[in-house]
Amino acid sequence: MRYRYVASLPSGKMVEGEMDANTPTQVLEWIAGQNYKPISIKPITSEMKKGGLQIFSQKITLTDKVFLTKYLALMLKVGTDLFKAIDILIADFDKPVMKSFLVEVRENLGQGKPFYTTFGKYPQYFSDVIVNLIRAGEKSGNLDGVFANVSTTLEKDQDLYNRVRGALIYPIILVIVAILVLLLMVLFVLPKIAGVFSQTGIEPPLFSRVVFAIGLFFGKYAGIVFPLFIGTTVFFVYFFFKNRLGISVRDRALNKTPVIRTIIQHLSIQRFASTFSSLLRAGLPIMEALEITAGAVGSDNLKESLNRISKESIAKGLTVGEAFRKETYFPRVVTNLIAISEKAGHMEDVLETLSDFYASEVDASVKVLVSFLEPILLLTLGLIVGVIALAVIVPVYQLVSYI
Repeated sequence: MRYRYVASLPSGKMVEGEMDANTPTQVLEWIAGQNYKPISIKPITSEMKKGGLQIFSQKITLTDKVFLTKYLALMLKVGTDLFKAIDILIADFDKPVMKSFLVEVRENLGQGKPFYTTFGKYPQYFSDVIVNLIRAGEKSGNLDGVFANVSTTLEKDQDLYNRVRGALIYPIILVIVAILVLLLMVLFVLPKIAGVFSQTGIEPPLFSRVVFAIGLFFGKYAGIVFPLFIGTTVFFVYFFFKNRLGISVRDRALNKTPVIRTIIQHLSIQRFASTFSSLLRAGLPIMEALEITAGAVGSDNLKESLNRISKESIAKGLTVGEAFRKETYFPRVVTNLIAISEKAGHMEDVLETLSDFYASEVDASVKVLVSFLEPILLLTLGLIVGVIALAVIVPVYQLVSYI
């Protein structure tokens, strides 16, 4: 068996390598014999030989990226050498995927490659925005400032994500409970009740017979209906979240729903303002910053609008303020503030303020949406249970009267 190891020298420098051994214990013994301190030992499987960060079947999370950028910013700010800063982070991270990534960063730096290139190899974890910010910081010699900016931006994104997720937890729980209650009643309760009444000779009211018929059907064909329900659910989840056509249909439907449409627009503008501000602060040219921002906003309409601003308006000599005013996607307050800040020379500061403002607007809009969803879901669940209960109570009353 072949193993990959990561260890630290007595000086604190990190080393990585591979060796053949029968057990991990032999690798540990060899590392101890070299007077190294073991950090990570992993068997090299067929998937690991393909390379990349997938070898650990883990992901670099938003929290990991916040920790990485924040501590790189701090260590570079106090004058720590970049190689030494990376070695410290390798020792501090317990997550194998992060250790592997940082070891690769250090090795590439040792080979004379630019710092940002390793980040660019993993677009599933590091967006073009982060890669270009690091590239700009590396060129300008302001990596500590760039990492501090990236860390702040990621923390704000994480905070907004946590607030939105926290607001949606209760409605999601309600939906799950409603589905489970409905399945329990339809698959187990109704078939038994319907069977009892079918043997009494009493003819229930029409709506009761309909409910009982549904219960008998699901009870008889539960082995088919339940797997079919699960399969359909999986299909729709895949179609609307993974398939391009499904995503397009989903986005068009959401963009026509009143409250959700507002949330999507505000979230897109927040991403635009945050990303564009970071890129300008890092020193990227306006047109390049707009093109990078267009790929990060998550809205096709806003992406097209930003591309028109960059390629059709600014490229033809219009000012940034004039170019933004031509686009109907942006609220007037946004275009006016951009135009004013362009003349004043502090556009990135105004954009950062806009980002914070729209983050609070998204949070408020989500709370409004939840305030609508909660009573609707509760009413729907109560209505379903009430119909089933009424369908059972009326025949029971008839049966008691008959006796």
